[in-house]
Amino acid sequence: MIETLISSKTRVKLLLKFFLNSNTTAYLRSLESEFGESSNSIRVELNKFEDAGMLSSSVKGNKKVFKANVEHPLFKEIHSIILKYIGIDQVVEKVIERLGSVEKVYLAGKFARGIDSKIIDLVFIGDVDKNYLVELVEKVEEVISRKIRYLVYLNEEDDRMDWNSFDSKPLLLWSK
Repeated sequence: MIETLISSKTRVKLLLKFFLNSNTTAYLRSLESEFGESSNSIRVELNKFEDAGMLSSSVKGNKKVFKANVEHPLFKEIHSIILKYIGIDQVVEKVIERLGSVEKVYLAGKFARGIDSKIIDLVFIGDVDKNYLVELVEKVEEVISRKIRYLVYLNEEDDRMDWNSFDSKPLLLWSK
């Protein structure tokens, strides 16, 4: 859907990378290997985003590191569009809000790193009816055309969680 509005595949990948998780940082060569595209096409798009004020940059060593400019007036709207593109808005509306005693939900896996994927990884913390969760997840997967993989922890397990066991720190998606 978003590809219809934004014809540049590189631009869509950069939007996902930086506007899904605003803490994400990256430099040109890392994006080149991650996207599997030429550095020139990525550089052109990064420069356009930076010139528009949507990305900020800093120099660390010999690398120019980019990050989303959360102060940009369109940041929240772009973030919202990206969540809708992925289907996270449907997950929140149709799964999380209907489960009842959920305290927190984290987005983990590739999406937490700003990488598009056919699988949405979630971590639920709370007293969750797992049978009902399975039922809701199946319904949402049909709507969003992505698979949802999840972990469920009880409230008392929250303090003992080993967040370092994840590839990258999960992103808090929802909190009671």
